Amino acid sequence: MQKDKRIFGKVIMTLALIFFYLPIVFMIIFSFNDSKSLTAFTGFSLRWYEAMFKNHGMMESLYVTIVIALIATAVSTIVGTITAIGMAYSKKWVKRYIQQVNDLPMMNPEIVTAIGLMLLFITFQIDRGFTTLLLAHIAFCIPYVMLSIMPKLRSLDPNLADAAMDLGASPWQALTKVIVPQIMPGIVSGALIAFTMSFDDFIISYFSTGQGVKNLSIMVYTMSKRVNPSINAISTLVVLFITIGLVLMNILPFLRKKMVKKEEVNMGELLPKKKWPKIVGAVAIVALVIGLFGWGRQAGSKPYAGQTLHIYMPGEYVGENFISDFEEETGAKVVMDTFDSNEQMYIKVANKDRYDILIPSDYMIQRLIQEDLLQPLDPSRIQDSMDLLDSSVLDLAYDPHNAYSVPYFWGSVGIVYDKNKVPLSDLEKEGFNIFLDPKYKGDLYLYDSERDSFMMALKALNYSMNTSDPEEINAAYNWLLRCVQEMDPEIVTDEIIDNMAQGRKALGLIYSGDAAYVMSENENIGYYLPTSGTNLWTDAMVIPKNAENVDLAYAFINYTCQYEAAYDNSSYVGYTSPNKEVEDELAETDFEGINAYVPRTGYKNDEVFEYNADTRKMIADMFAKVKIAASNAN
Repeated sequence: MQKDKRIFGKVIMTLALIFFYLPIVFMIIFSFNDSKSLTAFTGFSLRWYEAMFKNHGMMESLYVTIVIALIATAVSTIVGTITAIGMAYSKKWVKRYIQQVNDLPMMNPEIVTAIGLMLLFITFQIDRGFTTLLLAHIAFCIPYVMLSIMPKLRSLDPNLADAAMDLGASPWQALTKVIVPQIMPGIVSGALIAFTMSFDDFIISYFSTGQGVKNLSIMVYTMSKRVNPSINAISTLVVLFITIGLVLMNILPFLRKKMVKKEEVNMGELLPKKKWPKIVGAVAIVALVIGLFGWGRQAGSKPYAGQTLHIYMPGEYVGENFISDFEEETGAKVVMDTFDSNEQMYIKVANKDRYDILIPSDYMIQRLIQEDLLQPLDPSRIQDSMDLLDSSVLDLAYDPHNAYSVPYFWGSVGIVYDKNKVPLSDLEKEGFNIFLDPKYKGDLYLYDSERDSFMMALKALNYSMNTSDPEEINAAYNWLLRCVQEMDPEIVTDEIIDNMAQGRKALGLIYSGDAAYVMSENENIGYYLPTSGTNLWTDAMVIPKNAENVDLAYAFINYTCQYEAAYDNSSYVGYTSPNKEVEDELAETDFEGINAYVPRTGYKNDEVFEYNADTRKMIADMFAKVKIAASNAN
């Protein structure tokens, strides 16, 4: 019986270890994957580690994470320790009050704390960035330090400090030589918890930072919006550092004991031990000075050395070497913030947040122009670049004569489908109405976007996607309600990319660039544009009215339009380049036979979104109800 229990216990322990460590092993393996897929291993490669080290933003986020965690740990440990000791020797009502204050942040949902800190910084007009991020981390780490120290303090004799002072110790000596050594295990535990909490935090960090300052969790969040295996590479690097730290913590005490027993001469005896820290410190300082001097000489010879370009753009919308090559060419530093939606971007811009370059969609550019939030472009500074672009994506209704914008990517919205599950004849017969076909119930994806979902519904009903007729919009709303209530779709965003590449469902609504990637990964996937028409969209570069570095913004626009940068962008992301040469070349090479890459042009039923404030609000409210109906149906 006892033997069976032991075997059962070992099996449970083994399963628990597999449960916890298998995802880490999976992540490490796929950090060496040759392709972009996060689920299909195609061969060994170090390309994602190379991309990680070239990505200055990613490495800077790792640096910010470590620095914030170390400083927050040090400050919160000191403050938490002093507060805990003071509380232990205070009156009961003081103890009770401080204990409740200390427990509140830990019991509060993180989102409440995060929003509270954000409102605090806004109220006192404190620009969010490194300082606010550090203050937020210190604030939420202190309670955990105190929580770790309090049990140790309760176990001490309350007369210990008095006894020490009776024997001649000063109050400071009683604190540092008697009390602190006794509670040191609690202090170390609190410091480790504080470091872990700070290193790992996302929600509070997300609401407390700004000005392009990101820690690793925010960076990973923005990268995970699209397929980017560099996430695996940097995560593997962190796991490696932690593993080395744990090994050293366990091995060093053992080695120290062995070294004490040895009497043989070693370097530590040839060179006095006290000099080692000074030598190591000197070497580190010299290396740092040489590195900074070398970087300064390299950057100083570049046209925009020492300058910073602030960009606000959709997440994961650049090639592997796009930003690093621009920094290398100009000597400038790029700070790139990302947004999840055009509406999120608009709120920041309308609130006067400063950026040098924005990359919004066509209808949002139209709105920004109407509200006088953009500065018109100087044609003489971009004419050579404009000559490189496809005429099909120029001089469109949202920005006549491209007075304010230069195209960055363009494409369409269509249906991605598994050829083994969905016959082309069904698509040709039903178009977008295939999302109401009972045979595909539970086997389709809807895109979590009010614009694209209502576009699909309106086009399925043969209406214009720019209609302002309440009856037509209401009919589209009922169409979507029927879809979510009867067809059991999964409402997703960028998860559709890898999911359809693996053929997990029959069909879904998707952007053409994402479809191009999916089709390049899986030959059984197709892309279809219904004859009722679709949305032809353009994302373009614009310069806000309050941009600080306009000259560098023009340099970025011209760089983006050139062949090398445009090729890097388009070949990696999958969206269609406006550079005509790149578009034609990729259509014949990387995306040969993939009809999703080159958008359908000149088709009478295809449209470009137009901005209408009243209609947008109506559609936003209706789509919120559609999502509620979908959750209730599930």
